[in-house]
Amino acid sequence: MTGGERAPAGEAAPAGEADVEQELAGLEIGAPRVGIVMGSETDMPVMEKAAAELSVRGIAHELRVMSAHRDPDVVADYAGNAKSRGLRVIIAGAGLAAALPGVVAAHSELPVIGVPLLSKTSVAGGLDALLAIAQMPPGVPVACVGVDGARNAAVLAARIIDS
Repeated sequence: MTGGERAPAGEAAPAGEADVEQELAGLEIGAPRVGIVMGSETDMPVMEKAAAELSVRGIAHELRVMSAHRDPDVVADYAGNAKSRGLRVIIAGAGLAAALPGVVAAHSELPVIGVPLLSKTSVAGGLDALLAIAQMPPGVPVACVGVDGARNAAVLAARIIDS
């Protein structure tokens, strides 16, 4: 059988195909494939660049504001349920202590791309956020793009989805 063909009536589909069909059965057409989260509304102007890039590429996405420090249970719930809702990648933007990408990665099996964000109280042009995202402990991987690199995060997310 080639990709796209179904098993004839009465024959069992190959195990891989059946698993994929079952996984896709509950997903809505046009459901978001990329989640974009940020710690504060003030991060929106930068993180909207990721949304714009995904829109140009025709990739459905969602934007959410949630704080790893003020709303840890909300972040854990979002990350823990992301895969079952059809998300394939999560982009998390955070400044200063930049805990959000790591907390998301700790609660999800999905790839997480961290976007270090510059703020008026950042140290050394956002180096604080960059190091906080890049220095994850073993077993909690987070990809990291450049400071305010939300567009690059979307490009990377698209490449992950297409791979």
